[in-house]
Amino acid sequence: MRRLSAGVFFFLTGLCFSSWASRIPDFQERFELSEGQLGSILLGMPLGSLLALPMAAWAVFRFGSKVVVLIGMSFYVLALLAIGLSPAALVLATMVFIFGVMGNMMNISLNTQALGIEKDYGRNILSSFHGLWSLAGFFGAGIGAIMVYFEFSPGEHYLLVLLIGTLLIGYFQKGIVSEPENRETAGGGFHWKKPDKVIIQLGMVGFCGMMCEGCMFDWSGVYMAKVVQAPSGLIPTGYVAYMGAMAMGRFAADKLANRFGKILVLQFSGMAVFAGLMLAVLLPNIWTVIPGFLMVGFGTAAVVPLTYSLAGNASSYSPGIALAMVSTISFFGFLLGPPMIGFIAEWVGLQGSFALISLVGLLISFWVWLGKENFSVAVS
Repeated sequence: MRRLSAGVFFFLTGLCFSSWASRIPDFQERFELSEGQLGSILLGMPLGSLLALPMAAWAVFRFGSKVVVLIGMSFYVLALLAIGLSPAALVLATMVFIFGVMGNMMNISLNTQALGIEKDYGRNILSSFHGLWSLAGFFGAGIGAIMVYFEFSPGEHYLLVLLIGTLLIGYFQKGIVSEPENRETAGGGFHWKKPDKVIIQLGMVGFCGMMCEGCMFDWSGVYMAKVVQAPSGLIPTGYVAYMGAMAMGRFAADKLANRFGKILVLQFSGMAVFAGLMLAVLLPNIWTVIPGFLMVGFGTAAVVPLTYSLAGNASSYSPGIALAMVSTISFFGFLLGPPMIGFIAEWVGLQGSFALISLVGLLISFWVWLGKENFSVAVS
């Protein structure tokens, strides 16, 4: 029951996030935002996520991940509805910021739950939880496409998500359990340590992965609309393709990592991101962009869960602290990526921005190659 309940909460967080991302072009149109203005609003979510990280780590230590998961999830779905009901761009930016804060409260608390379950199972299962998040993203994007087709407003769309979320939280809350007292409180209390070389290198891998994810989450729909000039009903298909590939890739990541090793899988992932984005940049039509986004989805699938798994098993830190530190570094990618796309697009267009992000995919492979020996020693 515990693994099922944690999986449901991962699924619900993915559903909320993808519901927001699938309607970003609607908000741009409603408030008549330029790419730069949209980028500034999108900055609010990763900024909120980043600022929430130390608070989330402390809250999980102080109250336990169970309390943070249940309270955080309730406010997460409410923040999504508030986004949909925003009457002005300034209100939208504020709600997006709050949505980011609650999203990362969920990120730290849910992954702490998942790492505890993974240790109890004695094998790598973290990617499967992230796979459920991505699977929800696939379904959420599909629901978003249906809502766009039938001309439902984001507020009406998000009200449906709120109702679904309320039912799931109410039924599966009993499966979210508190950690044993010695799991996170070992060492005499909460201590925020200086990250060592391994944590920094893992953080940079996550940084590059999250920058690429942020690009696809926030700008794939805009790319389909502005560069590919896809019909309105097909605009969400790029995001659907990306999230579907990411979901499948995450369910396969554990088996691939067991067979080929986490290092090799991560190195291949960076190359797939580069190749997929370059395909979308060089041949910007719907028949090539969709396969390109599929490649990016497969490429980004394993980066965050395998990085988190390596961090959670690092011998120098408790899982919660290591996870929070790696997440802090990684979330700078979310912080910088989406707004950077908008700002650079003002100068060189969206294709130029996506070409730049493709090089970040190569940096994933570089950082893994640079730190592979340290990763092996740290988690042994």
